[in-house]
Amino acid sequence: MANQYYKEVWQHAMEKLHKEYISQNNEDEFTIWFNMKYVEDTVDTITVSVASGFMKQLIEDKGYFDKVLKTIQEITGLNNLKFNIIISGSSDSDSGENYSKDFERDNTFAKDAAEEKSRVDDEGNALSSSSEASANKNTAAKSGDKGADNAEKKPLKKHPLLREEFTFENFIPGDNSNFAYNASLAVAKNPGKQYNPILIYGGSGLGKTHLMHAIGNYIYNHGGEKLKICYVSAETFTNEFTASLSSKKTNDFKNKYRNLDVLLLDDIHFLQGKEATQEELFYTFNALHEKNAQMVFTCDRPIKEIKNLTARLVSRLSNGLCIDITTPNYETRCAILQKKIESSGQALDSEIIDFIAKNIETNVRDLEHALQQIFAYSEIIGKKPTLEMAKNQLKDFLSTSSAENISLDVIQKVIAENYNISVSELKGKKKDKKFSVPRQIAIYIAREITEISYTELGYEFGKDHSTIMHAYKNIEEKIKVDQNLNSKIKLLIKEIKEYNNK
Repeated sequence: MANQYYKEVWQHAMEKLHKEYISQNNEDEFTIWFNMKYVEDTVDTITVSVASGFMKQLIEDKGYFDKVLKTIQEITGLNNLKFNIIISGSSDSDSGENYSKDFERDNTFAKDAAEEKSRVDDEGNALSSSSEASANKNTAAKSGDKGADNAEKKPLKKHPLLREEFTFENFIPGDNSNFAYNASLAVAKNPGKQYNPILIYGGSGLGKTHLMHAIGNYIYNHGGEKLKICYVSAETFTNEFTASLSSKKTNDFKNKYRNLDVLLLDDIHFLQGKEATQEELFYTFNALHEKNAQMVFTCDRPIKEIKNLTARLVSRLSNGLCIDITTPNYETRCAILQKKIESSGQALDSEIIDFIAKNIETNVRDLEHALQQIFAYSEIIGKKPTLEMAKNQLKDFLSTSSAENISLDVIQKVIAENYNISVSELKGKKKDKKFSVPRQIAIYIAREITEISYTELGYEFGKDHSTIMHAYKNIEEKIKVDQNLNSKIKLLIKEIKEYNNK
């Protein structure tokens, strides 16, 4: 049964460990790795519960049970103390849940840290939020995967333009994305009032679009059903504008976008060089800003680094809150993998999680792809995933997903040499196969082993966005049926990497 002395010792130990841990890490990671609860004790044993067998194995492998036990031993002076680890719900006693609630209610250090971390200066260089937002952020951190608000536990109302699976509840923040996560949540809670506009930038697959949809879903499901909320990619925005010019229905286009309450415009970098669309967006921006409509934008790099954007549009976009998302660290990658595995209803040994997290450092999308590859193969052969299976299935994927900072110049040079043409011919406009095939292969490889966007490739090869996409998809389809081409491309990738590492 529970002993008041050990309860107090447990609380003291967790406070001590929290202070030590967040001095070098972040709040959310502490919540993940120390998500264990005091249940009861005997003379020499403290029973501790965790959420699942999967989590027990991960925490055990990281050594955090030992770390907590050692801290308690130091506090009490009782070196013979040991832990009995159980899975939540496996004990007949209800005390674990009750003590957990007591601990969370009394434990004020997490709230203080969260509020301090989410404070913002007037320039918007650090996250600012109301006390309500801080409290909600702290609640989200404590509850692990409970998300931004308990209200999100209710079935979401589906907005026709938003992806319902993209919510704050299933976004895993880490050092790489805490600022963006909390700022996005603050915007969702107070649209048009706190940060407007907000611009989230970073590489592909890091969660920018997820947060954008999460903002829209939160607003829509928290009293915003009658608001005009529109998610649109910059490419679709451009196509609609171009079509309105051709059909002489520009007024319809303007009425659609200038009367919105929330505009979520994805991939703003697509507008490079499209001066007419940029001008239209500039006036749309002004109209929405004047009526305090919330605007959220994303792009793949800092806005001032995007070429061929008009100065006044750059000025408008950069005058709001600009936040970057970087690649997740090891602990965050583990947490993301854990969340994806649990939501899929699958199971994976901790050594496989560790292998994936250590070897795939690029982005969330690549982590998801790795899991899909392992689970698909496991299902097909009817065997439980093993570390050896994971290594074998991800062998080719790992070789192309590692971040090696390969430049487009290196890719073009190696491809041109292999096909006995010059780099200028590779980048040129000649359409016969001698030039078009290696050009398409270069585009495909560039997309596969670098973070270069379609838009940037368009500029480098002197092609428009749709031509670049067609080139990529053409090779993607061909290698599915042409094993010789598939082998050739793998050899080219290997040669490019060897050249790059010289």
